[in-house]
Amino acid sequence: MKINDIMTKEILKIDSNESINKAAKMMKEYNIGAVPVYDNDKIIGIITDRDIVVRAIADEKNLQSTTIREVMTSNPVCLNSDEAVTEAARVMSERQIRRIIVKDNEEVKGIVSLGDLAVEKIPKEEIGETLKEISTPCSPSF
Repeated sequence: MKINDIMTKEILKIDSNESINKAAKMMKEYNIGAVPVYDNDKIIGIITDRDIVVRAIADEKNLQSTTIREVMTSNPVCLNSDEAVTEAARVMSERQIRRIIVKDNEEVKGIVSLGDLAVEKIPKEEIGETLKEISTPCSPSF
């Protein structure tokens, strides 16, 4: 099975100079957890609900004046749409991420998420292992 078969193809995008408040409202309105970030029609990152919580709210940044560029994840992990779903699972596990941008020839085609993998007919052991590795917390340092 290919990534193209399970990815979300209709995705939103947001400009890097928009406020994180706008990104959060977009996520709420569309019930999504991540939005690709663009600068002059070129993808430069991804903003996730976790980015907003950890890099903005926890640091008490102003949600209206802080730009997405300041808190986004730069250089997002990307795969081609014709790659195997198992490759997406491997990369998510290895990089401890939940979403991968899907591109073909530098054009964004969609996003594949851990949730997309979970609902497909992929060996449960493989998805379970991916989820386990992504969800394993880092040891806190006190």
